Amino acid sequence: MRATPRPGRLSPPDVLRLAAYGLRARPLRVALSALGIAIGIAATVAVVATFTSSRATLDRQLNALGTNLLTVAPGQTLFGDKATLPGQSVAMIGRIGQVESVTAIGQLPGAKVYRTNLIPAPQSGGIGTYAVRADLLDTVGATVRSGTWLNHATARYPAVVLGTTTAEHLGVTTANPNMQIWLGGRWFTVVGILDPVPLAPELDLGALIGWQAAQRYLRFNGDITTMYTRTDPDAVQAVRDLLARTANPAQPNEVDVSRPSDALAAQAAVDKTFTGLLLGLGAVALLVGGIGVANTMVISVLERRAEIGLRRSLGATREHIRTQFLTESLLLSLLGGGAGIVLGSVVTAVYATLQNWPTVIPSWVVAGGITAALIIGGVAGLYPAIRAARVSPTEALAAV
Repeated sequence: MRATPRPGRLSPPDVLRLAAYGLRARPLRVALSALGIAIGIAATVAVVATFTSSRATLDRQLNALGTNLLTVAPGQTLFGDKATLPGQSVAMIGRIGQVESVTAIGQLPGAKVYRTNLIPAPQSGGIGTYAVRADLLDTVGATVRSGTWLNHATARYPAVVLGTTTAEHLGVTTANPNMQIWLGGRWFTVVGILDPVPLAPELDLGALIGWQAAQRYLRFNGDITTMYTRTDPDAVQAVRDLLARTANPAQPNEVDVSRPSDALAAQAAVDKTFTGLLLGLGAVALLVGGIGVANTMVISVLERRAEIGLRRSLGATREHIRTQFLTESLLLSLLGGGAGIVLGSVVTAVYATLQNWPTVIPSWVVAGGITAALIIGGVAGLYPAIRAARVSPTEALAAV
């Protein structure tokens, strides 16, 4: 008896060669279809990597500044009036065992700041004047960009240190003995300019003078606006629970306690929400790209009916045809996914460099991009592959 012939088998390299040939035959259409996938993957990679790079910068900043800074400020009384903190609050908080340092500032609402005494009074620029103590710099983690910080000597005299935003508003670029500003109705010498203070942003738009100088020259009454407390990193929550009743034992409910690093973390949470929105847009782009791939493959099946019929008449099985077209769809999506990852990585690197951020591209994003591209290719190519496998060889050849 004559044995029934077995259908030939296609090895994986043969399938890849056939699929690659099918794509090379229509380069422009393939490029346009892959572009849709590439845009979606690039958007996803760029959004996630940019957020990750931004978060890495924030984490680095918090590690440098420390998350163990707590602020204490007067709240409101039961009648809605502005509360005050006792003058001995700083000393009482300093007695807490886990507190490493504590300092205070007091705002002088009536002491307006101007570049010269010729500027009209309403044009103060919203600059706040603060009486500060010599230990403020170390407690809040601030640094001096130009000049020097107030010491126990200069804090007694009309000397001022400007926040970074204040210096920009006043047009002061460097601190020197000849640089003076009009503050509270008298001249103050600019001895220093601070770098930005992320954990105490109110100081950026402030003019800082010594506590004694404020009392001597501007009739400062000593009311505390804010206290900054640096604690043991392992006891932040414990100290936070003690601060209100330590600062004002009689009315602890009139004391507001906050952690500045929480504000930065909240900002990161907002950025994460925005990132989720952008990822949704990237998913829409991927969906559009998948529809483009499906459309390309359906048209390819219609145009290649003669090829399908010829291959079927020469012994190719339905499985061979289905595998070939499905592999073409996967290769097309993989091509777009690879291009999207490269494009998204380049965009992230350029943007992070411009922002002075470290470029961080998580490996899971790259793996996820490739996986998403393959899934889209598989889903988009499944129907065209099944349709191609159903083409009858006699009908296909007869239609030629």
